[in-house]
Amino acid sequence: ESSPHLPAPKDVVIYSYNFHSLLRWSPVEVDRGLVLYTVNYKTGAFNKWDEMNCTRITHTECSLPWSLKERRWTLVLRVRAELGQVTSEWVETDPFVAERNTIIGPPKVNSVTVSSDSLLISVTPPFGSEAGYSLRYHVSYWENATSSTKKETKTSNTLFKIRNLKELTLYCFRIQVELLAYPEFQLLGLQSVPECYRTTVS
Repeated sequence: ESSPHLPAPKDVVIYSYNFHSLLRWSPVEVDRGLVLYTVNYKTGAFNKWDEMNCTRITHTECSLPWSLKERRWTLVLRVRAELGQVTSEWVETDPFVAERNTIIGPPKVNSVTVSSDSLLISVTPPFGSEAGYSLRYHVSYWENATSSTKKETKTSNTLFKIRNLKELTLYCFRIQVELLAYPEFQLLGLQSVPECYRTTVS
């Protein structure tokens, strides 16, 4: 039976980065004994709570299992504390949809090939592709001397060129990923750290 004497977990939140999602919460403090935690989930399709791989665990986070990796599902999770036979109230999360609520990290820049008038950039996307999704890279770049004027280019390729550059000039760029899930929905990721390269002499 739930007891008012055992506090419920606080700060219950789903954290999701590049579609790896986990539930986190603050530990429940008690004078003595070991507090355990149990997590349940339900999907938008079925209004019924199910157990996942986190029943009577000691740590304060729980990774979402592979079976819940569907990016368009609406999920609600709940967690409670347990001390011996005593349990706290359940605490529910807000509804979570991975493709709307995940944080998209920047792409990895593999290589930059410099010439007198261009930078040839190769990147790796931050996560594996899935049917029905496409990625677009937003590349902003600027001359280091006049960093106030930035130019932007967009591409769907993982190998692309920034063209029409001046020779022997330092250029900096940063890239972010845009996830195109279906026509009316886009999710913009975090920007990469700027990288700077000097063009060569022609």
